[in-house]
Amino acid sequence: MFSIEHEFDSTVITLVDEGEAPLQEDITINSFAECVTIEQFDPRTDQVHKITLSPEMLRDLAAALDLPEGVYQLRETVAGD
Repeated sequence: MFSIEHEFDSTVITLVDEGEAPLQEDITINSFAECVTIEQFDPRTDQVHKITLSPEMLRDLAAALDLPEGVYQLRETVAGD
């Protein structure tokens, strides 16, 4: 299950684990114009862990989910190339 909310300066997506136990803590994704942050509470340390991705890193992650093992570099192409 997930929810999407539009805030003043970002879009917030919350992912809720509905699989079989043991369930993972919710993940909150904040999408800003300049970056995307991913946060998850760690009950073992009682802290929230945050990862920050640039727009390019997010693009690469999305592409990597559908590619086989290997090393890749995405490049923009100009019409006519």
